[in-house]
Amino acid sequence: MKSIFKLFSALCLFATATSFAQEAVTTPLRYTDSNKGKFYIYWGGNRGYFTNSDIRFRGDDYDFTIKDVQASDKPKGWHVDYINPGRMTIPQTNLRVGYFISDKYNISIGVDHMKYVMDQNKTVNISGYYPGQGSYGETIPGEPGKVNLTEEFLTFEHTDGLNYINTEINRVDDISKLFGLWNTDKVQINLTEGVGFGLVFPKTNTKLLGKERYDEFHVAGLGFSAKAGLNVTFFKHFFVQAELKGGYIDMYDVRTTSDKADKAMHNFWFGQTVIAFGGIFRL
Repeated sequence: MKSIFKLFSALCLFATATSFAQEAVTTPLRYTDSNKGKFYIYWGGNRGYFTNSDIRFRGDDYDFTIKDVQASDKPKGWHVDYINPGRMTIPQTNLRVGYFISDKYNISIGVDHMKYVMDQNKTVNISGYYPGQGSYGETIPGEPGKVNLTEEFLTFEHTDGLNYINTEINRVDDISKLFGLWNTDKVQINLTEGVGFGLVFPKTNTKLLGKERYDEFHVAGLGFSAKAGLNVTFFKHFFVQAELKGGYIDMYDVRTTSDKADKAMHNFWFGQTVIAFGGIFRL
């Protein structure tokens, strides 16, 4: 009797092992089950938001600060320029290339091409000195500590643009099952979040105190950022990603004229909403 029981137990174990082996063979890992070793690239557009800032302008014969200055972005809306090879750097755009160093973590490098435009014809407080005071239509009678930001007095914008060139480390988590999606090779939903640091390389458009307009690329400062987003991947390789991103920019060396003695300095917090389209693949 004991021999029969042992034989029966052995047969059961064999059958169970065989069943698991067959299941392992018939249900291979999906492409989306593992990310390590994959590359990705995306391209999209953004809207930018900026806190007010004090901007200091300094040169050989002037040194003044305008305070609590407001700025806006310069959106183009849905436009063919985003995909026009000859004009795709004109709108506010985001380009990023990354590599997964593990299933959940990737490193990337990219450019956030934002646009920053000082709001014109606003009344702001001012301190310091500059030549030709009152000759630019900027002074306000009875308000010696205030000026109106007329175009003759000052135009100031990073529209070609406020280029934040940065490296990020990001984490990605698959949350497809929360939406009842089991075959992630067809549709996969991921949460992503990350932090970044980089250079600010603007092409600042400035016209200051009647001087000739200046517009050249120049490394003007540093920035850091953090973001969170939702990624939806279709058929393993194509995705759309929505992000909320924010950070801090310190521009301590903004060129304002062709004379290297002329410079501006300001710092501010920024925010972005981003919609991007991309692809993910293994080489």
